[in-house]
Amino acid sequence: MEMTAALAALTALANDTRLAIFRMLVQQGPDGLPAGEIGADLKVAAATLSFHLKELERAGLVHARRAGRQIFYAADFAQMRGLLTFLTEDCCGGHPDICGPLPASTQAAADCCPPAAKSSRKTKKETA
Repeated sequence: MEMTAALAALTALANDTRLAIFRMLVQQGPDGLPAGEIGADLKVAAATLSFHLKELERAGLVHARRAGRQIFYAADFAQMRGLLTFLTEDCCGGHPDICGPLPASTQAAADCCPPAAKSSRKTKKETA
């Protein structure tokens, strides 16, 4: 990762709302969440949420996909790993064993960070 990209990502995450959004999307996994659900869970107005999601997307930390009338946002795990690698690549004066390895693949990430218990979030279909 280039210094410019790392600065963009860190700048995007240096806001409490954007950090909360990103952490929520990381916890959700690759399927992501619809924008409306993110806003409702975090109690963020639609216009404000849109601004924050665009900032995260501009920094390469999230990506959007349209499904019907909804826009789903998901964390970009490759970019996240790239940022973590950038931050730790010269770890501990040449002793990377102190920091430990970062997951290099989706499978390694799954092994390193097992999914949390199923979310209590219910989709519209489940509540109908």
